[in-house]
Amino acid sequence: QVHLVESGGGSVPAGGSLTLSCAGSGFTDELYTMGWFRQPPGKEREGIALGFTDGRTTYADSVKGRFTVSLDSIKRTLTLEMSSLQPEDTAIYYCALSKWYVDIKPDDFPYWGQGTQVTVSS
Repeated sequence: QVHLVESGGGSVPAGGSLTLSCAGSGFTDELYTMGWFRQPPGKEREGIALGFTDGRTTYADSVKGRFTVSLDSIKRTLTLEMSSLQPEDTAIYYCALSKWYVDIKPDDFPYWGQGTQVTVSS
């Protein structure tokens, strides 16, 4: 049974930094995609960064240059380093898994963590 657990959320002032981690378990696939998504209050869930087991990464335009995603495919851990955070980055951040190489769309990911809150104050 796939299990994804996020950690590292919290509250920071604008301009601050946070690092999120997602620990995956319950799967042994060698090819997969893990991703970070977020859902701001009152808005739809959006993809922000993906890590692929072939070493590639993908970012949404809104976070390019500020966020860095890294996948340890052996430990099945996905990390998101976030810097220059702004109030509009406030959201619940979710980790997700697809057992294939997919696009940065929530519908492509069947497995999800419970989410971790990130709040950025102005």
